[in-house]
Amino acid sequence: MWKSAVVGEPGLDNPKNEGEDVGRMRQIGQKKAVSQRLWSPFFAQLWVLVFLVEFMKGSLLVAILPVYMGETLGLSAGIIGLAFSLQYFGDNAFRAPAGWMAERLGYRGTMSTALLFTLVAIIMLSVLTEPVWLVVACLLLGLGTSPLWPCVMTGTTEMSGPNNSNGAAMGTLEIASMGGTGLGPLVMNFAMAYYGHSYGMVFLILIGCSIVLLLVALMLPGSNKITAARDPRRSAAVSSGRGIKQKQQLWKGIKETIRTLKTKLNVNPLIYPALFLQSFVIGLISPVLTLYARTDLGVSPNLYSVLLIAGGGVTVLALIPCGKLVDRLGTEYFLHIGFLLTGITLFFFSTVRSIPLVFLAVALIGLGYALILPAWNTFLAQLIPESERATVWGFFLTLQGSGMVIGPLVSGFLWDRAGHTAPFIISGVVMLLMFGCHLALARHPRRRTVRA
Repeated sequence: MWKSAVVGEPGLDNPKNEGEDVGRMRQIGQKKAVSQRLWSPFFAQLWVLVFLVEFMKGSLLVAILPVYMGETLGLSAGIIGLAFSLQYFGDNAFRAPAGWMAERLGYRGTMSTALLFTLVAIIMLSVLTEPVWLVVACLLLGLGTSPLWPCVMTGTTEMSGPNNSNGAAMGTLEIASMGGTGLGPLVMNFAMAYYGHSYGMVFLILIGCSIVLLLVALMLPGSNKITAARDPRRSAAVSSGRGIKQKQQLWKGIKETIRTLKTKLNVNPLIYPALFLQSFVIGLISPVLTLYARTDLGVSPNLYSVLLIAGGGVTVLALIPCGKLVDRLGTEYFLHIGFLLTGITLFFFSTVRSIPLVFLAVALIGLGYALILPAWNTFLAQLIPESERATVWGFFLTLQGSGMVIGPLVSGFLWDRAGHTAPFIISGVVMLLMFGCHLALARHPRRRTVRA
């Protein structure tokens, strides 16, 4: 008894210290549990899916299809634009239905079925030359990748625990996404040079990636165990119903989901334009960045590759520490600083012509996105009701992805009509609007009342 009181060990005479020790041990246990979930086989499978899907999309949309369809097949810019638009449309418009399917049919059935479409799409692109079939193949490619992020976000949110401490996981997934998107064009450009610009070989590589994706998807959990435990009647209705009864149950589930989005999605209405604007910026910049670097800045292809690696490298290196700090400190200040820094730097980027200053601007934009990406996804995860995670994630990601569909159309109009710097200036304005939106969202992230 005396020893306990003197040296400060927890005991009967020191209940305060005992409570503090228990609290610290509980926090340590929670951190270990989050770390174990982050390195679980399920999360590793999600990481591989994100990396390979983004690798394939980056290869096709950046390195292969523009040159293959334009120079090799001689298709018009209108056909190429239509094909790309339908790819983005398929990827985004079907995310909400994909989220609904993942909620009820499980990750394995949803992802493996969708990735079959991706495999078929790449085979069509490799063997068919008629414009109509190439456009259809691009649409199938979008459909095949549409369930990826609803499934990934739902799985990551389920692993985050009761406090949604998933900033590190979100940062790790963003590394997979950006790594795949960046490495895809580099690897495919190298492969085309090595094999004498043989598109047959690069399509074979992508078909192999599709088969690997399908095998990984087949290793995913066969059902959403958390959803089934939470509402076994709904899971049983999907798995055991047959014929008309099953269709009635599914229709009832759809109506319940729509009602959930109307009544239980308790978020500030500003979240909807913010979701759109967040990807609208990327849609504005991505189609004209290469043209701007080549025509206005006079950057050589090799130097442009170094520029992309520099910007992407800063983002990748900063994502993991930023994700961990988001878990520890919260999302508010990371989003404030990220939106403000990126908006101001985009204005700066549109005015500079010195190559060292261009590198500085690109590095600052990369740092801004490293601050934004894990914090934004974690912020969204905290607003999603537990009962309909996959469906709401699909709804959010569909709305967010619509910016990528509309952004390139606006960017081309601005480039032709308002000048080559206009897309970057408008992107800076949009980022500052995001900063203003988040100032309001940080104070009132949810509606004051929920409709019955």
